[in-house]
Amino acid sequence: MEIEAYTVEKIKDPFGILSGDRYEFRLEIELAEDDDLHVAGGLYVRAIYRVDGESGGIVKYELYKRLNDAFVDAELEDEEERVLEAFCREHFSEAEE
Repeated sequence: MEIEAYTVEKIKDPFGILSGDRYEFRLEIELAEDDDLHVAGGLYVRAIYRVDGESGGIVKYELYKRLNDAFVDAELEDEEERVLEAFCREHFSEAEE
């Protein structure tokens, strides 16, 4: 899995109901042609990453086709999920406040 481009935004919680901070990532990914999830035009991942103190992790993610924003009802492999989580951990601080 290769991450080609991404955006990250801090999700505002005006009522302070949830602990920690949440960040929404949109990551454009390209998968190998022999990957079961490979589609022409590529996919993007919409991921919610939560940071609470020193700990962080992906709350949820969804896959979409880049060409038409169609939801893809599938999951990444464990190794790909680890890559996704590591990327989010490394880049969440780039979000605008």
